[in-house]
Amino acid sequence: MQVVVEGRSLNDALDEQLPSIPLDIDRSFVKAMCFGVSRWYFKLDFILAQLVPKPIRHEEVRLLAMIGIYQLEYTRVKPHAAVSETVSALGDKVWAKPLINAVLRNFQRQRERLLALAEIDECALWSHPAWLLGKIRKNWPSQCEQVFEQSNRPPPMTVRVNLRQSSREEYLLTLKQAGMMAYACPFAESGITLESPVSVQSLPGFAEGLVSVQDESAQLAAGLLELDQGQRVLDVCAAPGGKTLHILESRADLAEVVALDIASDRLARVSENLSRAKLNAKVLCGDALEPQSWWDGKPFDRILLDAPCSATGVIRRHPDIKLLRKPSDLPKLVEVQRRILENIWPLLAEDGLLVYATCSLLKEENEVQISSFLHHHSDAKEVVIAAEWGSPRPYGRQILSGEDNMDGFFYARLVKSS
Repeated sequence: MQVVVEGRSLNDALDEQLPSIPLDIDRSFVKAMCFGVSRWYFKLDFILAQLVPKPIRHEEVRLLAMIGIYQLEYTRVKPHAAVSETVSALGDKVWAKPLINAVLRNFQRQRERLLALAEIDECALWSHPAWLLGKIRKNWPSQCEQVFEQSNRPPPMTVRVNLRQSSREEYLLTLKQAGMMAYACPFAESGITLESPVSVQSLPGFAEGLVSVQDESAQLAAGLLELDQGQRVLDVCAAPGGKTLHILESRADLAEVVALDIASDRLARVSENLSRAKLNAKVLCGDALEPQSWWDGKPFDRILLDAPCSATGVIRRHPDIKLLRKPSDLPKLVEVQRRILENIWPLLAEDGLLVYATCSLLKEENEVQISSFLHHHSDAKEVVIAAEWGSPRPYGRQILSGEDNMDGFFYARLVKSS
């Protein structure tokens, strides 16, 4: 209800609700239900529409019906339990109980026919909203179906080893000894992917900052900065701090690292992560659009700008994006990205390097954004990224969702010439 009706992120809603559930197994079940229904929302909504004579106007009842269908189709919950518990969850909505009972029983009886119908409807087939299917198809006509498919797959659990505390090989051995099978990531030198996800707290050394959870594509950022001794580094839009930590873990001899974000509540996560890893950075609450309110006037040798974006590259990790993002959001996001680039660029020292990053698949947020910036700034030059991951674009380099088991990401490097 909070996601669909109120527009809250699923993680925020779960963070608020899950602590009230006493048993771990029940918390895991609730989380799995919420992520599963978000992932297959458009398919479930289509199937539900075939099972009722007219749309269910009561949102809570409608969503419970979808939760019931999800359990019957995608989980190992016994069918009779899925039906009875979903009906029971309606509580005092006595009028809805016969309706939902009939819906779920009819789904069981008509399952093959309904799934065949869902194969014909594109939104149901790929479980994406029509506008987003169109956007991705326009941007990636030959790869779009692969993107849709990968976006509906649960993501792997990938971690980053703090190389100041341990080597990747040592940590792989530690995981093996703990009964956790894992393998080294092919592109990120500190990355490890677990064969099966585990709770963060069960990761050996997590509480001591030995390891952090971060997708491999996000781990590429620190290496692209070409960090060196004595540099002053700015991490823009830094929360929750994964890339800030990686910067500090990469070089112990940096002059200063500044982590900037506009959201004070999210900055608390940055401070928590820094404390866990026993690392130091200057954490600033400030608006990237108004650097005069927080900048001390000293230029930065390196800037990482992880720009606010549509997050279309991480839908597999955050399926609620399909429910929360609207087509009207895109022009606003593109304009915010443009303005942040404009306002942050003067903070970069001559011969300094800025890395622009998004977790978006949409060219208007990525290569087109960089093309426009270069066109309007004669002191900006692109530094081509030579790598084995992703694919080169006219500007920057793009990773598509699920490509080499990574989240979708875009990177571009800009150097300031005198």
